[in-house]
Amino acid sequence: MRVRFWGVRGSLAKPGPTTLRYGGNTPCIQVVMDDGTLNIFDCGTGVHGLGQELMASGKKNMKGNILITHTHWDHIQGFPFFVPLFIPGNEWDIYGPGGMGNQLNTTLSGQMSYSYFPIHLEALGATVRFSNLGEGTFPLGGAKASLRYTNHPSLTLASRLDSGGASLVYIPDHEPHSLHPLDAPPGTIPIHHEDRSHVNFLSGADLLVHDAMYTLEEYPSKLGWGHSPFQKVVDYAIAGEVKRPAFFHHDPMRDDDAMDKLVEEARRYAEGADHVPEIFAA
Repeated sequence: MRVRFWGVRGSLAKPGPTTLRYGGNTPCIQVVMDDGTLNIFDCGTGVHGLGQELMASGKKNMKGNILITHTHWDHIQGFPFFVPLFIPGNEWDIYGPGGMGNQLNTTLSGQMSYSYFPIHLEALGATVRFSNLGEGTFPLGGAKASLRYTNHPSLTLASRLDSGGASLVYIPDHEPHSLHPLDAPPGTIPIHHEDRSHVNFLSGADLLVHDAMYTLEEYPSKLGWGHSPFQKVVDYAIAGEVKRPAFFHHDPMRDDDAMDKLVEEARRYAEGADHVPEIFAA
């Protein structure tokens, strides 16, 4: 599978001269499977650029899957600007969490009501099928897709794709259920069963794309906001023997230089662990 990041910023798009290297668009990643199946995770502002590239390819009768982890604005605000949705002959299967409140199509339709957008959802030219999902496993374009709820204020699904011996885990929004003492060695996982289940879900991943919005120093003032300090992501990666953890959902106020320093600090934090992953920021 081939992975490309189109949007990595959290909460608010922040394109500009201070975010050129890491990017300022909100969440969207493109995953192309070995059989050519196109999977898109989230429709933040980054999906606009992906749509433009797909249109420039000249491909007719596009087919693909869109998995929306949750419907907070930064994960759906690019949806009405994804041009391939408007092209007759294209087919898109759109998946998202169901079971609480509005269904996925209702939420996306509300975002495209005339109060917010000039074109209704019903005007999309492509064939669009909506499916509401919960925890579990299902086939997706030659891959096994596994879903698990995260700890976030809105019903949110983490995704794992396993195919041909390769594995990708995508967890853009998640808050730890508990924190270990600050003097605990890297890789220590608290005894809270949900934290251990979280590690089991991502264990052995070749690429882990994980919310790392805060530092441990920033985190106490953000409790309950649904996001992780980067040190916890390193702990998860060490405990789960992940090959490459990619920090994601960057704070919109953290510029490129600050991101460089955060990655350097994360690598120092992991030094001396039994398993030292290849840490980077998407």
